[in-house]
Amino acid sequence: QVQLVESGGGLVQPGGSLRLSCAASGSIFTINTMGWYRQSPEKQRELVATVSTRAYTFYADSVKGRFTISRDNAKNTAYLQMSSLKPDDTAVYYCHARNDYNFNFWGQGTQVTVSS
Repeated sequence: QVQLVESGGGLVQPGGSLRLSCAASGSIFTINTMGWYRQSPEKQRELVATVSTRAYTFYADSVKGRFTISRDNAKNTAYLQMSSLKPDDTAVYYCHARNDYNFNFWGQGTQVTVSS
């Protein structure tokens, strides 16, 4: 099993920045891909960004150029640096991990609100 704990959400003004962190514990040696999803009341859960063990990254078109995903394998932690935030970025952000057996693990979510 893998446990994921997110932190770093909050309220920020449009154009501002936030950094989310996701700390993994448990059977971390089996994790390959980590990533972030988000969900707002009006939308289904959507993929934001992923990073592989070898630091290959993928971004949704809506966040390209504004968000950066990274991973510190020594600390078993993934990060999502969010800049130029827009009200449409408001959502609950969930950390996700997939292991070598294609099992999916989720964090509890952290709220990000972009509002003036």
